Amino acid sequence: MKCTLRPLFLVLSLISCSVFAQDKKDSASVAAIDTTVNHSTEKTTSFSIIFGKYPKHREGIYVTRGGEGALLSFANMKDNGEHLRNIPRFTLFFNIGTNFNKDVTRHLGFFTGLNLKNIGLISKPYDSLKLKQRVYTIGIPLGFKIGDLSGGSFFFFAGGEIDLAINYKEKQFINGKKEHKFNEWFSDRTPLLMPSLFAGFRVHPGFGLKVQYYPQNFFNQDFKTTIKGNVVHPYKNLEANLMFVTLSYNFNGINYFKVKKKRHYMKMKSGKTEFEVNY
Repeated sequence: MKCTLRPLFLVLSLISCSVFAQDKKDSASVAAIDTTVNHSTEKTTSFSIIFGKYPKHREGIYVTRGGEGALLSFANMKDNGEHLRNIPRFTLFFNIGTNFNKDVTRHLGFFTGLNLKNIGLISKPYDSLKLKQRVYTIGIPLGFKIGDLSGGSFFFFAGGEIDLAINYKEKQFINGKKEHKFNEWFSDRTPLLMPSLFAGFRVHPGFGLKVQYYPQNFFNQDFKTTIKGNVVHPYKNLEANLMFVTLSYNFNGINYFKVKKKRHYMKMKSGKTEFEVNY
């Protein structure tokens, strides 16, 4: 009896294996058909490989925005040739600007721009009298940069700037109490155009330190006004040369440095998926 069942059991086993193998084959076929249907009813997914090379430096003209931030100014003041006591002046507002940059190589570039600055001085002609005199200017710098312009770890910059004085303000304190203040648009109390020289450095991701010097007299010695019916020249014998140190920052400093250290890349794209390898 046992010998009779063995052939039957063997035949059943072979049939089962054949059916199982046929099921797997049919499943793969269905999957292939489903894939074809999906591609025919939707947008065809493309696949591409792109080889390229990064530029050696930032190409074209690009914009950086920032400001002078904390500004500490000093003044060398003389009244009729005699040294006049003055106090360092610290200000935070408003010192902002935009620069337009052009890099010639990875290590050399040039820039210009438009800057709004709050510059001025504090003097004490007498122990009881203190004067705060400041002017808002719109400046156009022209300078160069040397260093790591693409990586941004460190670079040095220097140049010159011409400022247009737009608003003058003066405050008078007697024995520590504010007694009088006024401001004038495009005042004749200072020169309309104020040239200066500057130099500094910047580090990643955009912090910098700058020193700026104004060789021209801050005051217009020819200015005259009428006080109680008398014509006076308040700045006739007054000389003041400004210099300030500022901590500056580029608000978009992180995006400023785009050039990658690895020179070549390979991009693989499939639909919305993208994969990049640098080498």
